[in-house]
Amino acid sequence: MTRRRWIADEVSGSSAALVGEHAEHLSRVLRARVGQEFDIVADGEVRRGRITRIDEHRVTFELGDAVAAEPPLPVTVAMSIFKFDRMEWAIEKCTELGVARIVPVIARRTESHLAAAAMKRMERWRRIACQASEQSRRTAPPEIANPIKLEEAIAIPGTARIVLSEVEDQVTLRDAGRGETGDIVLAVGPEGGWTSDELNAFHDAGWAAASLGHTILRAETAAIAALAIVLAELQ
Repeated sequence: MTRRRWIADEVSGSSAALVGEHAEHLSRVLRARVGQEFDIVADGEVRRGRITRIDEHRVTFELGDAVAAEPPLPVTVAMSIFKFDRMEWAIEKCTELGVARIVPVIARRTESHLAAAAMKRMERWRRIACQASEQSRRTAPPEIANPIKLEEAIAIPGTARIVLSEVEDQVTLRDAGRGETGDIVLAVGPEGGWTSDELNAFHDAGWAAASLGHTILRAETAAIAALAIVLAELQ
């Protein structure tokens, strides 16, 4: 039987704990009991954990043997900021797929009120990524970086850097990503797509442009589809 996985909030030696809402979900919603065993991610390592104590806002585990786990694949998604409900869905699904890092980007067509409010959403985005990581049995949530401007995003390092472009009609993403190894960075535009100036800036910085096909996808769909294609080439 596959044990459910939790990412510990606190770790001390052979003991770990979930606290706050994290603990309340396990104890009240899932009705956990002392003695139950789960997989616990403690300091980046997955270990078997047995519940030793349940308090109102805290569940404590005794940590046991290490459990084999797969590391995240080396893919970063530079995701232009778009409507928050859709962006949260994209963060959740990209986390489940195995992305290593998500970088929110303020593009020229990012709505000004979304750009202004993005920093206030960081805690929520990271919480969503943590919950999705537990659900998908990851060893750790992806890094959710603070929002950056396009000029900084273009400078993100990577072995292969690919910008998704609606105007590219020769190179598909599958072709661009085939055979690539090392750190891969995917840049996904906002609602309305990249401007021509932005695409030129990517090109001048050495990014490869690639297409997801002839249909026009929503930003969240493009991010998830692109990540799935690249991960399929890596696995």
